[in-house]
Amino acid sequence: MIDSKIPEGPLAEKWSHYKAKAKLVNPANRKKLNIIVVGTGLAGASCAASLAEQGYNVKSFCFQDSARRAHSVAAQGGVNAAKNYKNDGDSTFRMFYDTIKGGDFRSREANVYRLAECSAHLIDHAVAQGVPFAREYAGYLNNRSFGGVQVSRTFYARGQTGQQLLLGAYQALLRQVSLGKVDLNTRHEMLELVVIDGKAKGIIARNLETGAIERHAADAVVLASGGYGKVYYLSTLAMGCNSSAIWRAHKKGAFMAGVSWIQFHPTSLPQHGENQSKLTLMSESLRNDGRIWVPKTAGDDRNPNIIPEEERDYYLERKYPSFGNLAPRDISSRAAKEQIDAGHGVGPMKNAIYLDFSDAIRAQGKDKIEAKYSNLFAMYEKITGINAYKEPMLISPSAHFTMGGLWVDYELMTTIPGLFALGEANFADHGANRLGANSLLQACVDGYFIAPYTIPNYLSGELNAPKIDTSHPAFEEAEKTVQSQLNRFLSSKGTLSTDYFHKKIGRLLYEKCGLSRSKEKLEQALEEIKILKASFEKDLLITGDDKLNSELEKAGRIADYIELAELMCHDALQREESCGAHFREEYQTPDGEAVRNDADFCYVSAWEWKGKEQQPELHKEPLVFESVELAVRSYK
Repeated sequence: MIDSKIPEGPLAEKWSHYKAKAKLVNPANRKKLNIIVVGTGLAGASCAASLAEQGYNVKSFCFQDSARRAHSVAAQGGVNAAKNYKNDGDSTFRMFYDTIKGGDFRSREANVYRLAECSAHLIDHAVAQGVPFAREYAGYLNNRSFGGVQVSRTFYARGQTGQQLLLGAYQALLRQVSLGKVDLNTRHEMLELVVIDGKAKGIIARNLETGAIERHAADAVVLASGGYGKVYYLSTLAMGCNSSAIWRAHKKGAFMAGVSWIQFHPTSLPQHGENQSKLTLMSESLRNDGRIWVPKTAGDDRNPNIIPEEERDYYLERKYPSFGNLAPRDISSRAAKEQIDAGHGVGPMKNAIYLDFSDAIRAQGKDKIEAKYSNLFAMYEKITGINAYKEPMLISPSAHFTMGGLWVDYELMTTIPGLFALGEANFADHGANRLGANSLLQACVDGYFIAPYTIPNYLSGELNAPKIDTSHPAFEEAEKTVQSQLNRFLSSKGTLSTDYFHKKIGRLLYEKCGLSRSKEKLEQALEEIKILKASFEKDLLITGDDKLNSELEKAGRIADYIELAELMCHDALQREESCGAHFREEYQTPDGEAVRNDADFCYVSAWEWKGKEQQPELHKEPLVFESVELAVRSYK
């Protein structure tokens, strides 16, 4: 049985009790301890800066040329916090319940309550860093609403919230770099975790500019390397995003949890051609003022501005009147897919729906809408050539956020002692669906407020442990494993590129383990993945050498994606229910709503790697609800 280490006591007091009893490390001893942090997004940068501020020696790694280029910048719309500035009924418990319900009751109460509890502190912290949140005329911080809630709790900096928060974390990180407490290694990719006597003790990294394989030892390792939505190829994620850090850790003993819980964002720009490599995310905040609709007549090609009101189907407002256009992401995405599949899709490829601001502009004036969303409207026009002040936006669901990741306990530690996972790299807070504006929140809370307590609690027991350096045989063995894989890629004499395999696995997953799944489709997918794995082994072609070589980098990431895709399908096949983003076609109501099975599946699916060509082993973490009642999730 896996131990989630949830503290005793009432829900609202668990985190306070933990902090009061957590073991500490004397300031004089902190400089004797080394920590590796992989990733420099909000979770990684905030964690590295916070631990270095405490006095620990930190090595930070990212594969970008600058820590500031982490994918956290792409989260545009805002960050949630239960401050109740609008006096509209918000509270810590309300935010906790919205998040639990939004995740379709498939997340831990204790973790989610802590997220809501720490949310208010984050806003004060970010303001102190200089994050330019939007303000009302009187100077008070402003709020807007996001999907799945009926209050205004989202703090925002126009449509650049992630970027502004990351700049705050980046400055904190660079301050510690200048003080010599953080050793920042850019253009480095983690390729293996080093485990000694069952504990995480370092990593093997590759210098992407020289090809050199490097060994790095530490007393604890933190993975804050983001999510794996790019496994679908066409997604809202940057091209470099990948699953390799967490997947290599998984193969060394860290369990993966909830891996088939993949969120499709309802407000992305639609695919416009076969040679496209990524999709552009438009902020969910646009759904505050934009109305979503499709023509009632299938195949209607008329300009949207001349389609009369009575011939428009505002289907979210019709189906979910209580939440309307701010229905949660999973529900909104599936509803859009239903309309597109039924022939009501619009745009050149008939794969989009309309997001219309005409009513908001008439009611509020163009200046008000421009003040809220001008950079988003400018970005849309730059990409599409369409002025969204005059004509509805074209939007479509696309692969986005991964609720699954490395299984972690309450301390954010994986099943490998000394290995922690933060932000989107873990599964912890969102259950089967993430509410909008909780992503930036989780990353920041994990890095600023949780890891600085839980990692020292672990390190306090490592002070007297024998010091490990990179001459240990485990480092040599891990390096050989990495070098062997690189050599195998370089010696492959096939004819197919890495992108060919990435597109194949992405299309396969989208069709059979995407917005909807079925037993038949998932079984087909598992058979097709076996064939694709064999083809990848013999048909891959890598040009160039082992130095500066982006194709060689991609080969390792695609190899990991193919194995991950297989586990995703196992996870989706095993979970015989519909919950959140996991929609099994066999388990739905007559009107197409999800049917959850609490009697048999009220648990977190945690998977153990058993070896190549071996079936993964399922471990179940039961979910116990003491403060909320399991209820049918309804937004009607």
